[in-house]
Amino acid sequence: MKKEIDLTIHPDFIEDYSYRTNLAAKKLHLNPSEITTVQIVKKSIDARSKTPLYKLRSIVYINEQPKDIFQPINFIPVNSKKTVAIIGSGPAGLFAALRLIELGIKPVIFERGKNVRDRRKDLRAIQQFHEVNPDSNYCFGEGGAGTYSDGKLYTRSTKRGDVKRILNLLVQHGSQNEILIDAHPHIGSNRLPKVVQAIRETIINNGGEIHFDSRVTDILIEAGKTKGVIVNNEKEILSYAVIIATGHSARDIYYLLHRKKILLEAKSFAMGVRIEHPQQLIDSIQYKMKIRHKNLPASNYSLTCQVDGKGVYSFCMCPGGIIIPASTDKNELVLNGMSVSRRDSPFANSGLVVSIDENDWKDFSEHGIFAGLEYQKYVENLAYNSGGKTQSAPAQRITDFVNGKLSSSLPDTSYIPGTVSSPLHDILPRNIGDRLRQSLIEFDKKMKGYYTSEAQVLAAETRTSSPIRIPREVNTLMHPEVNGLFPSGEGAGYAGGIVSAAIDGERCAEAVVKYVAIA
Repeated sequence: MKKEIDLTIHPDFIEDYSYRTNLAAKKLHLNPSEITTVQIVKKSIDARSKTPLYKLRSIVYINEQPKDIFQPINFIPVNSKKTVAIIGSGPAGLFAALRLIELGIKPVIFERGKNVRDRRKDLRAIQQFHEVNPDSNYCFGEGGAGTYSDGKLYTRSTKRGDVKRILNLLVQHGSQNEILIDAHPHIGSNRLPKVVQAIRETIINNGGEIHFDSRVTDILIEAGKTKGVIVNNEKEILSYAVIIATGHSARDIYYLLHRKKILLEAKSFAMGVRIEHPQQLIDSIQYKMKIRHKNLPASNYSLTCQVDGKGVYSFCMCPGGIIIPASTDKNELVLNGMSVSRRDSPFANSGLVVSIDENDWKDFSEHGIFAGLEYQKYVENLAYNSGGKTQSAPAQRITDFVNGKLSSSLPDTSYIPGTVSSPLHDILPRNIGDRLRQSLIEFDKKMKGYYTSEAQVLAAETRTSSPIRIPREVNTLMHPEVNGLFPSGEGAGYAGGIVSAAIDGERCAEAVVKYVAIA
């Protein structure tokens, strides 16, 4: 017999299995000896009271052996002659490939960047020498943007697909088991590259292919139907279908589709800054204690408010993390955040962004469908110029940012390329900067102490999502104008984060199999 219960446990006892068993026995009016095991299926922290407490959704097995919540998938090598080209090896592309293998179709992935190991050299170059490789950086390369930028797995896309299945696949490929139960699961940028490499090995060992340094430069279309792709302007690869899974920064794909007169849509997105606090300060606010308990993780936060009719909110918050340069080309500066699995940096950072729509990019209307994208590029260039035309970031203490004053000094930062004191209150476009300044006062009402001279803002956070959507039919997931073309993931406008992109990749794979069966 088994029963599901909720347990509340002080951090002192979170590692004490006997305490947990006795607590469950007391709640169920049992003798502890009757309990085979207390299996945690969901773990979260309730920090609303004076003392933070763990909340454990648990299954209590009574005189019965437990079932493992980890359920691996058995992959069988494909022998199908039918192939599907996948553009991009981020989560949408990798999980589309895994699902295609399960369903008996051979995936062939084309990735413009390098594998996870070789990619590290280019990350070092941008961090230490301010050198941006447009094909290998924090956005492009094996695993996509998520590989070296945190590995957060929390998603609200629970109705779009099987989140547990995605988490199980990640565990199967080397992620820690805790992601199956944590309310806000996180792998960490130190562990995720090995997971991505293991997924690659599964794909190759089961008949799929992955080609690095292989930029798709054209999509072959005949009579309104995809026939394959051209790689690096020279090699023609035929396929039964094409999945576009390129991520939110592959602007060349948008330009390619536009040149081919394939329908695109502008969409809203968000831009702003990275805000950085001492982690100890965030812990003291969230946990209501000066020193964080040794059994509590670095605390996070989520903030949102409305300022002059626009949403302002925290984005991709990284407790115990660092800020990284996520630029993908010269003459731009793009910031993101990441944390390793331990989340042990003394800093907490988060995007702080303002919703952007067609009313904000009117000055760029001459660019048509790319007006929002050009506005995005404009802000990135502003940050680049303000930082001295390097990857050094323009920065300002948030008290000076609000008061319109150049900071005479800046706090320590996790950002390795360095910071330059800059008047961001003047540099940022008014529709972004003014709302950010007002939001900081509002957020301090929700988190007393958030507005402090110990914190600073760095520019610019611009790649929250793509400013372009590649449309697709609701039922077939195909582009409405091109049979066999399947837009997928963040870059196509249908996901936001690792898990939701993985789910969308699987959905597209399933749609591809239906299409290939009748093509």
